[in-house]
Amino acid sequence: MMLVRADERQMAQNPPPPEFMPAMDAFIGEMYRAGTLLDTGGLAPGAEAARLRLSNGRHRITDGPYTEAKEVIGGYAVVKASSRAEAIDLARRFMAVHELWPGCDVECEVREIMEAPSGPG
Repeated sequence: MMLVRADERQMAQNPPPPEFMPAMDAFIGEMYRAGTLLDTGGLAPGAEAARLRLSNGRHRITDGPYTEAKEVIGGYAVVKASSRAEAIDLARRFMAVHELWPGCDVECEVREIMEAPSGPG
């Protein structure tokens, strides 16, 4: 899974140039056709989010926005890769599309999705 982090305030002040979305759409389409991209999406702003926390047996819900958080997860992609190196290469290509966006400051974290343990039987 690729988790994309960005500073929402910075992104709001620096919207993407017109050529960014067509280039991203082309890249996403290429990955879907290759069978590499299984799912992707952007996430609603942090102002619309809620965080649930369990600590010392107590549940707490905090509504966004989160003033203490500079960066938030703004999107994700679930990719099918045969190795860690291939997953990193896909993320590198994804990040390269962002070079079309002057002043864009994003981070992409690549994490393996672990298989859930099988149930009884």
